[in-house]
Amino acid sequence: MTKDILSKFMLCIGLVIVLASCNSNEQEIQNVGMLLDGSINDQAWGSKGYAGLLDIGEAYNVDVFYREGITTEKDVAETVESFVQDGVNLIFGHSSIYGKYFVDIAENYPSVHFVYFNGGYTSDNVTSLNFDAHAMGFFGGMLAGKMTTSDNVAIIAAHEWQPEVEGFYEGVLYENPIAEVNMNFIDDWNDTETAQEIYEQVVDRGVDVVYPTGDAFSKEIVKSAVNDDLFAIGYVTDQTELGGRQVLTSTIQHVDKLYMLAADLFNGGNLEGTVQTYDFQDDVISLGDFSSAIPEEYQEYITQAVEEYKETGLLPNEQ
Repeated sequence: MTKDILSKFMLCIGLVIVLASCNSNEQEIQNVGMLLDGSINDQAWGSKGYAGLLDIGEAYNVDVFYREGITTEKDVAETVESFVQDGVNLIFGHSSIYGKYFVDIAENYPSVHFVYFNGGYTSDNVTSLNFDAHAMGFFGGMLAGKMTTSDNVAIIAAHEWQPEVEGFYEGVLYENPIAEVNMNFIDDWNDTETAQEIYEQVVDRGVDVVYPTGDAFSKEIVKSAVNDDLFAIGYVTDQTELGGRQVLTSTIQHVDKLYMLAADLFNGGNLEGTVQTYDFQDDVISLGDFSSAIPEEYQEYITQAVEEYKETGLLPNEQ
């Protein structure tokens, strides 16, 4: 083989390799990472996120990585760089705080897709996944309005902007127009001490149904309500086991399912850099088991109302 022929042969081989590379799925999942501002052991939001991460690892046979307590821009930048060095190309930020941080660094990692929760920041490779929690709050509010005997209920929320807050308020008054709804906001997902103090305050005001909507404190508030022989509504996870009859139901956000949904979209090249919203219709939000304290006919009524909402997108007060 002459030198000229050999050169042409090598050029053809190089072109084949380049074309093969261009036709490959550049978005195929390699490894997956997750940043948390809290812990994977909180038995609520963090735990369900971690479960979703593990599900992705098993489904796609990839390695998964996570870091807890990541709250500053510097921590985010260092953790992302560490993940990328480990071959991660899909990164979840398990909180709304990560939106701006991800957008600020995303252009430095064009082959990585960033996903976070409940925010408005996006770019070509940054996606915000949002639970439309208004309806779940509404149905929880209906139950609270039905089951209160003092006509006095409370929501203890991490933030005022949470969609379930307005939903709960509307649901209570739809079912029980004379009920008083105590609205309480901590402005922190993880401030368990203040949450407990507020719980004690609303109990002193005669509240007999409480809905704690904060990742870190919901479980402990539900436990306190059970110990005080009050009704409670669980949050994020099914918390029936905490009190049986005293836990009216739980408004469940299936974070693990949403993780897998996002991973499937990414692996198929279909995960867009947009704000994406999910609700009952997507099977990522549901109500948990009902307490035996709730009359059976009302359980059936709520169940039917949820089904009608899934079919029509209309809540009972909109029909």
